[in-house]
Amino acid sequence: MIKVEKLSYGFPQKELYKDVSFTIEDGQHCVLIGSNGTGKTTLVDILLNDDKYLYDGKVIRDVEGRYGYTSQFDRDEKEQDCTVFEFLAEDFVKLQSDMEEVCTQMETAEDMDALMERYQQILDESMSMDADNYEINIRKELKVAGLQNLETLSLAAISGGEYKLLQVIKQMLRKPTILVMDEPDVFLDFENLNGLRDLLNSYKGTILAITHNRYLLHHCFNKILHLEDCDIQEFDGTFIEYNFSLLAKKVELQEQVAKEQEEIERNEKIVEKLRANATRVTSASRGKALHARVSYLERLEARRIKAPFVNLRQPKILLPELANIPIEAKGSEEENTGVTVEAQLGSNKTILQVNDYTVAYEETLLENVSFELKAGEKVAIVGPNGTGKTTLLRDIYKKESKFIAIDEEAKIGFLSQIHGEMLNENNTIYEEMESVCKDGTPVFENRAQIAEYLKDYYFDVDMLKSKIEVLSGGEKNLLQLAKIAVSDADLLLLDEPTSHLDTYSQIALEKAIADYQGTVLMVSHDFYTIANCVDYVLFVEDKTVRKMRIRSFRKMIYENHFNKDYLELEQKKKELETRIENYLKNNDYASAKDVCEELEILVEKMIIK
Repeated sequence: MIKVEKLSYGFPQKELYKDVSFTIEDGQHCVLIGSNGTGKTTLVDILLNDDKYLYDGKVIRDVEGRYGYTSQFDRDEKEQDCTVFEFLAEDFVKLQSDMEEVCTQMETAEDMDALMERYQQILDESMSMDADNYEINIRKELKVAGLQNLETLSLAAISGGEYKLLQVIKQMLRKPTILVMDEPDVFLDFENLNGLRDLLNSYKGTILAITHNRYLLHHCFNKILHLEDCDIQEFDGTFIEYNFSLLAKKVELQEQVAKEQEEIERNEKIVEKLRANATRVTSASRGKALHARVSYLERLEARRIKAPFVNLRQPKILLPELANIPIEAKGSEEENTGVTVEAQLGSNKTILQVNDYTVAYEETLLENVSFELKAGEKVAIVGPNGTGKTTLLRDIYKKESKFIAIDEEAKIGFLSQIHGEMLNENNTIYEEMESVCKDGTPVFENRAQIAEYLKDYYFDVDMLKSKIEVLSGGEKNLLQLAKIAVSDADLLLLDEPTSHLDTYSQIALEKAIADYQGTVLMVSHDFYTIANCVDYVLFVEDKTVRKMRIRSFRKMIYENHFNKDYLELEQKKKELETRIENYLKNNDYASAKDVCEELEILVEKMIIK
């Protein structure tokens, strides 16, 4: 369907692709993955609108037609005064109107050729979209997504997550040649995430999606395009199979590196011995032997395997370093079962107190919400889209609500899902970091320090003069985290911190949160982040919140949203991967290979499921 040959493209300050080639075939569900800022969204735009770009190489489309597209940011239509059904039916109603208009013009027109051509175009489009059955098709797709109860509701009355699903449905109903989606999962709650999964898996057409959501990656795609370091790796198969192949290749390559290093070291000793002999005794034959051995050593060095593609880049996120918090045990052993050590041990000092908090717009979202956070606790607020979670977090940050009390010594760091709230998008990256102060004093003395610091977040020095507005969503999140990390914040408020972050950055952030000694309150819909980072959950239901242990939260998610058996296999997979990494660190390649064989059997079970 689409074939790309030796595509090269970049900006003056950054090369994005160098001689990349790949294909997307009819009916494939393809996902484009890669680190933040590698140019995934730009690549998709080149595929759809190649005439806008000056690039080297070829973009070949075997079949022309309509291209469906959903953006990660598009929300403009949500303010329309219409029902959900009317919103989904718009394209079909317009086709009917256009047909009626052409027929009316035919009644009085003298030149029929142009009208007949237009009539045929509308007829062809109607047939390709199955317009005669659009009402049935709309209700069918709503049912697949679990949104059948929304049909008669006003578009303005539904949540942002539900609206994102409607955008996907609207494009699917048009039956495009290829459906392109740029992070359609951002901010979706668990219920809507499953709705998106079911929509993707039921769709018979061709899909090209950009997503970092690990749940969707594991369940929805049969082709992987991995963009990294200006190159693309193409893999026909599932994301789970792809990850296994990377790990197996890593074991193979690192063993080869180790063998080559042994050979290099052995030959270095021979060269040293020959040189020593050559200085004592002048001999043409010994000189030749030395020259030959040096040449061989140079060839070994030249073909030494560099850091392989499988060693993917992962930012080094370090949240603020704080003084040790005094600790004392809390709760009985039974109460602490299934809770992390960080939750069991912590100061009795209350950092945040919320009493009878209420928030309402046209209707009440949260009512009589009360909870408190102790120093060192890490907590996630979890619940459906549109229930006031972000509003609560923002009110805590602003310190303007009489229902919220914050320890006067607490220093707050805030990560917003609205990037412009915490970043001046007209600034360059340099200018933004120059504005970061601690106790009124700039954190960085010069731009060289800024450049050195941001290397850990994979901001190349060439990027630092770029305006923030041109960064990807993931890069803006990383920049917010970089600013927070050099503060002295001991209370972090994180609103969807993993949104837009690539998979490897998500894992880095989870580790940073786990290692952080301060207090964290986050809003998140990412099951993996919640399960890996927090001590307990504040679950939103019936317009208030209730405290849930992680064990209870997992059980609820298993029963209502996920496949329990699958997630248990996934946990076992993670354990095996950790064992392999540990064996590699100890250069125990035989054991790593043995565990790889065990992991391969497990991966096959996960694919069957």
